[in-house]
Order: sequence, then C-alpha cells, then structure tokens
Amino acid sequence: MENARTTREKIAEALREGAETASSLSERYSISSESALRHLRHVARSVDGTDEDFLVRPPTCRDCGFDGFDDPLNHPSRCPECKSEAIDEPAFTIE
Repeated sequence: MENARTTREKIAEALREGAETASSLSERYSISSESALRHLRHVARSVDGTDEDFLVRPPTCRDCGFDGFDDPLNHPSRCPECKSEAIDEPAFTIE
C-alpha cells in the first residue's frame, strides 16, 4: 500500500532514515523544491510535541563557512559575509 501514504508521510519516513535536502526530496518524489519546503515545514510542526526531533543542518557557505542564515529552511542565493554563491543547501532529518 505504498501509494496510500501521503507525500508528507513519505517525506517524514525518508527523514527518519537519514538527512535529506529539499532538492533530493524534490527529485525523489517528483515535486518542486518549493513544494518540498512547504512539506518540510508541515512535517516539522507535526513532529513538535512528540518524542522525535526535527533537526536542520543550516545552509553553509563553502567558501567562508558562514552558517548563521536567518531562515534555516530557506536556500539562500549568496553568503552575506563573503558574497559567495557557493552555498550548501540545508539538510533535514528526524531523530
């Protein structure tokens, strides 16, 4: 009954198996990155108040290491410190 599960249920299960980015979820479930981010926000709310934790590895600049972005669920286009566009997108997991 794989098809009976919702996309959000599938995403939550994938995050329990290991870290995923919005891009990897987008490819895996044939949805847009924006849709993946909306699903991730909902999954984060659904895990709140349970014995599980929704963890976010924030976006990180590959050039200077900056990881203090305002919105860790967003993939910024450039680093505010060094202006580099070499930004690793955030990764998400449920533990």
